[in-house]
Order: sequence, then structure tokens, then C-alpha cells
Amino acid sequence: MPIITNIDVMLARRKMSSGELAEKVGITPANLSVLKCGKAKAIRISTLDALCRALECQPADILEYRAEEQ
Repeated sequence: MPIITNIDVMLARRKMSSGELAEKVGITPANLSVLKCGKAKAIRISTLDALCRALECQPADILEYRAEEQ
């Protein structure tokens, strides 16, 4: 999938654990893991908003588009 999530990068920059982020966002650690590894098929705008608030970042810091090579 050409959409890449950079949640791990933002966690490292903020020196925050996955568990702490999940708690701040209000999602389970399992759901956060699905988002982090790129297995999610969709993300709610409210979840993206909560991630950006918790990580003090912009959506573009979390989501990245990379074209697939043909």
C-alpha cells in the first residue's frame, strides 16, 4: 500500500511509548499497533486528530504517500 504511517518516528521524536500514546488517544494498544504497522484499511478523522494532538504534530508528519514502483 502506498500510504506509509510514521507513528514510530513521531513516538521516538517525542520520547513516548506506544502504551502512553494509546492511552492519550483513547484507543487500545492493539489498534495502535495495526495503525503503526500499516495494516489498517481506514483511520477515523477523530483518531487522526487525537494522534496529532497527543504527538503535537501535523497529519503529514504521520501519514506519507509513496508511489508503488511499477
